Amino acid sequence: MEKTAQFLKEAGVYYLATVEGDQPRVRPFGTANIFEGKLYIQTGKVKDVSKQIHANPKSEICAFKDGKWLRVACELVEDDRLEAREAMLDAYPELKGMYAADDGNTEVFYLKNATATFSSFTAAPEVVKF
Repeated sequence: MEKTAQFLKEAGVYYLATVEGDQPRVRPFGTANIFEGKLYIQTGKVKDVSKQIHANPKSEICAFKDGKWLRVACELVEDDRLEAREAMLDAYPELKGMYAADDGNTEVFYLKNATATFSSFTAAPEVVKF
């Protein structure tokens, strides 16, 4: 899990795929934080992505850096504790201009049943489950 979080942070931007009905939806994200032994991402409850995750928590993340890419298949589980939201905003203080841990909008999800696959054109894939 730590290697996955590090890759996402170093990539800076990764892409989160969800589904809306039968239509895939992909958008850029930039948060990845380990809190209490779980890997978390963050969004706002008012966004369509939040509604999509709640309707179907199966998601995929994809990131690319330095000629290598990472795909993570997972389920996203909301953690509605104030402490989890505070930990994310402390890790990404630049978000505090748009979000607050107690604003009723900030939402964090942890990755459950995750399979991370690290790939490149020059090496065999490495699979990590957490």
